[in-house]
Amino acid sequence: MIAQKITQELERIPRVSVVAFVDAIFEDAIFYHASDIHIHPERDFISIKFRIDGVLEDVCTYYRTIFSEVVSRIKILASLRTDEHTLPQDGRFRVVINDSNFDVRVSIVPTHHGESIVFRLLTSTRNDTSLGDLGFSHSDEKKILDLIKKKSGMVLVTGPTGSGKTTTLYTLIKLLNSPEASIVTIEDPIEYAIAGIKQIQTHTRLGFTFAHGLRSVLRQDPDIIMVGEIRDGETAHIAVHTALTGHLLLSTLHTIDAATAIPRCIDMGIEPFLIASTLRVVVAQRLVRRLCQVCKQERDVSTIEREMYKTLSWNYMRTVWMGVGCSACKETGFLGRIVVSEVLVIDDEIRECIIRRNSAAHIRAYALAHGMTSMISNGFKKIEEGVTSPEEVMKSVCE
Repeated sequence: MIAQKITQELERIPRVSVVAFVDAIFEDAIFYHASDIHIHPERDFISIKFRIDGVLEDVCTYYRTIFSEVVSRIKILASLRTDEHTLPQDGRFRVVINDSNFDVRVSIVPTHHGESIVFRLLTSTRNDTSLGDLGFSHSDEKKILDLIKKKSGMVLVTGPTGSGKTTTLYTLIKLLNSPEASIVTIEDPIEYAIAGIKQIQTHTRLGFTFAHGLRSVLRQDPDIIMVGEIRDGETAHIAVHTALTGHLLLSTLHTIDAATAIPRCIDMGIEPFLIASTLRVVVAQRLVRRLCQVCKQERDVSTIEREMYKTLSWNYMRTVWMGVGCSACKETGFLGRIVVSEVLVIDDEIRECIIRRNSAAHIRAYALAHGMTSMISNGFKKIEEGVTSPEEVMKSVCE
């Protein structure tokens, strides 16, 4: 990776401007569509890395000459204490690059060789206007949209950290946003500002948690509530009772697939009959890198790959696609990421399964037999269509 702006500034050491150097880091990160920037101190040098489409890439290393000034500059931008070097600090600020606004979340943590800095880059607006833009199939998109039209109930999006759950929730909220609907979100942190919606930031250190936020929000006469994450039994109880009393509630959970969300709720102390009464749909998802549509090429499936696909009941693929690398994708072969998902619709039979406390495996088997497309099948479909590569699906879905 060639970080042109950073390299140009480093060549000016020791006469480099710290302000210009920090600006160069953001310019290069945005040029490469990075979601995160890591600036990490080692004993003799500083390393800079960008996370691009979920993969952490080395950008450059430089001597520690101006590192203390860089840390001070970042603390000033984020309104943090410049004299504090022994405790973690979190902040936020905005940068303008090429007439585009980017919100920057910064985390500074003291390490053995100095303060480690990680930035999260957030655009002020998102271009994703539909679930199809995110990668959901037409049939899954229709299922979800039909169910979120209901006036009450609970919609859960599940997956590990970094699987795009919050982005999916934001997309749903934007689709539901109208002058007739009172929508309130409780987030940690607020990632994207949406006009016409009341967005509330939690402050755990001050005791203002998701559970406290939910209680407060109910006095704001909401129709639709988005809770960033259901983390504990208290939040889960309030969320379920909120959905039971005429509100549509959207939130996220950390589970490996859609069916596992149900026993997870029971483990948090929610009575099965309450889950059966309120839960409308569970969306489980992962993110895979999208092949660059400019330079992708078709290749034959190897014998080893074909045998592996057979074990996953997908044995008729003869060719797949791969990214070669070009100027459009910065020589990576990939450009952007896309959702691989499964959508579990809670019908009457699944409600009976929930009340009987049937296992996640039992519920999953029933759902697959009655039309649910599994994540792995959805992933293989995207391989077949040339949207992503087999390696991406195996890494994200099968591991």
